[in-house]
Amino acid sequence: MMEKGLSLRGLELFEAIARTGSIAGAAEQTGMSLPAISQQLTNLEATLGQALIDRTRRPMRMTPAGRLFLARVEGALRQIRQAQAEVAVMDLTHLSDLRLGTIDDFDAEVTPQLVIALAKNLANCRFRLTTGPSHDVMRKLTEGALDIVICAAGQDRPAHLTEAPLLRDPYVLAVPRGFLLTEGAEIASLSTLPLLRYDRDQFMGRQIGAHLSRLRIDLPDRFELDSNQSILGLVASGAGWSITTPLAYLRARQFLGQVDIHPLPFPAFSRTISLFSQNEQMGRVADDLARRFRVLLQTLVVDPGHRLIPWLGDGFAIKQG
Repeated sequence: MMEKGLSLRGLELFEAIARTGSIAGAAEQTGMSLPAISQQLTNLEATLGQALIDRTRRPMRMTPAGRLFLARVEGALRQIRQAQAEVAVMDLTHLSDLRLGTIDDFDAEVTPQLVIALAKNLANCRFRLTTGPSHDVMRKLTEGALDIVICAAGQDRPAHLTEAPLLRDPYVLAVPRGFLLTEGAEIASLSTLPLLRYDRDQFMGRQIGAHLSRLRIDLPDRFELDSNQSILGLVASGAGWSITTPLAYLRARQFLGQVDIHPLPFPAFSRTISLFSQNEQMGRVADDLARRFRVLLQTLVVDPGHRLIPWLGDGFAIKQG
């Protein structure tokens, strides 16, 4: 049994304090009051008999005991969240056929975990999985080749589709590691390198291009690619810079240490990853899939993203339907 005073809520709030760097940041992220969070932290430290946060420093810093405890807490919370997904098993015994499409951004971890969970409940169901870019899986949904898809939400989607928002994925600036951005003159700094654009046939490429056009920002570019890995690889090599998202950045794992991520030097914008369905018989299955996918996204995408890029805050977050 856990010691009295050691609660799951307290552990979650301690993780939030560590992730945001302050009690105020944790309060903003969780919607709790500053005194309530401070009391939870005090109770946790009293139970452990150790100070976890050095409150005399500004900004607040973790103590050695806090850093050691955080590593264990993050692992434990990850397991608990995964367990939540496992016990929230949907009843698929009534299904004879399920055709699911997802964007390839999730190929590394999220989709495999979802498929593993689904496989346990699809004994009597013919299951087919398709992965690809958003515009491709959305086209297959509208053509009736897929029942449910998880992809970026675009303005050109058919109005009759049912949408369950899953993730807010903000656009960010990706530059070569150590590239200097002059404060107040970031765009001038960026003009020394070409912009590496996402293919305009892709949703990301169209959305980025439309946003720059609205702002009347004309940037030099020589490259237009449909491969996220190639774009981040070129950024890592110093060949240019790009506008990408945290999800796309996390997907390019081999380049994480060679690319710096910054806020955009112009008005922010983001994309939304959603689950779409059009068959009314898929309604309950779609709702269950959306709930399960949000748990996986929080554990496998959002939490790691905040650890790598703490300033993202609520800009990179799960969206509830």
